Formats: sequence, C-alpha cells, structure tokens
Amino acid sequence: MDASRQMLRHTLSTLAYRCAKTLRDAPCAFADFRACEGARTPHEILAHLSDLLDWGLSTAQGTPQWRSSKLLPWQEDTARFFAALQAFDDYLASRLPLRESAEKLFQGPIADALTHVGQLALLRRMAGAPIRGENYFIAEITAGRVSQNQPPPRAEFD
Repeated sequence: MDASRQMLRHTLSTLAYRCAKTLRDAPCAFADFRACEGARTPHEILAHLSDLLDWGLSTAQGTPQWRSSKLLPWQEDTARFFAALQAFDDYLASRLPLRESAEKLFQGPIADALTHVGQLALLRRMAGAPIRGENYFIAEITAGRVSQNQPPPRAEFD
C-alpha cells in the first residue's frame, strides 16, 4: 500500500478515535443541544459527518455524489457514522484504484470531518458535559481501527 493511502487510513482512524471519545457518555440531551439560533445541533453535525464520509468514498471510487441525509434516531446516526468510516477505510485498504488524489480526499471530506468532530467536542463543553483533554500524540490509534469501540485514553489531562 502506498504511503498516501496509509496516511488517509491513519487519519480516518484518528477521526474515529476522536469522535468516539466525543460521543462516549454524552448526556441524552446532547444530541439536540443548540448553541444558538441557526447553529447545527450535535445530531445534525453527526449526520453531516456521515454524508461527508459517503461523499469521500464515492469520490475515491470515481463517482462523486453528495446527498444530505435526513436525521435518523441518534443511535442509528452514530452507527451510520462508524459504518461510513468502515466503508471508506475498507476501500482505502483495498487494491482498487483511487479515482481522486489522496491530497484532494484529505483537503475536502476528511479535513472537513476533523473540523466537525472538533465542533462536537466544543459543543459538549458548551452543553455542560465537557470531555477531558488528552495527549493524542500517545493515544493508541491504529490504521484500520475505525469502529466506535476504541481503546481507553492513555494520558488525559486533569
């Protein structure tokens, strides 16, 4: 596997790790928290994240297609997000050709997804349920591990 595909896979695993931490033990009301009028709720952001990953996969396959999905129940949208990560990672792990450059896949859907996971973390704090900071440099993040089941943090901050 070439280095650019491996880096994309590691980035997807980083996205999975960080998003899983943000969603873990979130209060029930978090999904519908709205920071201000016109701002997306965490639930709307999570659905958008899945749409971004679906778009990234279709672009990698050479058939770019955007769709804005309707909200499902929170748990179903959570499962959809991790399934979209898995499908994208599976494609990157395969020998099937990338129909778009790794750089474009990173700068578009993947970088946008990282931004939105940061928004979820900020919204957790604003909703009164902050996540603990962490030294992500030493986190156990491995290419291919893109499920909601992530290892525990190695070094969280007080």
